[in-house]
Amino acid sequence: MRRFLDRLYSASGAFAAICLAGIFVLMMVQAIGREFGMLVRGADDITAWLCAAASFLALGHTFRHGELVRVGLFIDMLSPGLRRIAEIVALSIAGTFVGYMVWAVGKFVYESWKFNEMAQGLLRIPIWIPQLCFLLGVIIFLVAIVDDLVTVLRRQKPSYQVAEEDRHARGDFSEMA
Repeated sequence: MRRFLDRLYSASGAFAAICLAGIFVLMMVQAIGREFGMLVRGADDITAWLCAAASFLALGHTFRHGELVRVGLFIDMLSPGLRRIAEIVALSIAGTFVGYMVWAVGKFVYESWKFNEMAQGLLRIPIWIPQLCFLLGVIIFLVAIVDDLVTVLRRQKPSYQVAEEDRHARGDFSEMA
């Protein structure tokens, strides 16, 4: 199970990176095309969808690698026993909110599909297709939170703490600047 989850987070991060590369390529094609009088129709729509996909598909990966913004000042000052309790509470609250988000976004995407809602830009495609990346990213983020909650309940360190300790062991204190 651990190998599957790690591959899921890595794949999600890789797809987010591919979306960013797609944005770059599309922007360059637009810039070069402008010089030759060519117009790339629907480029703004595609760029917006790729941007949203990159943002949400990266959530689980960044969370697991300790790169997602979180406030650890309070938790870092606690004793190990109190820290564990605080981590459980924080991860439970985060899981509850993200779980609700999965439900709300799932309902939103389902309704877009059910009512055959079309994108309003130059590209007329069913809007639920690009919205699926939003839903998938939020689901993977929820899985990552539950994964770390289970880890803390098993009296182990959460992934983001391990990642932070690894960075510090390598002499990388860049997030503290």
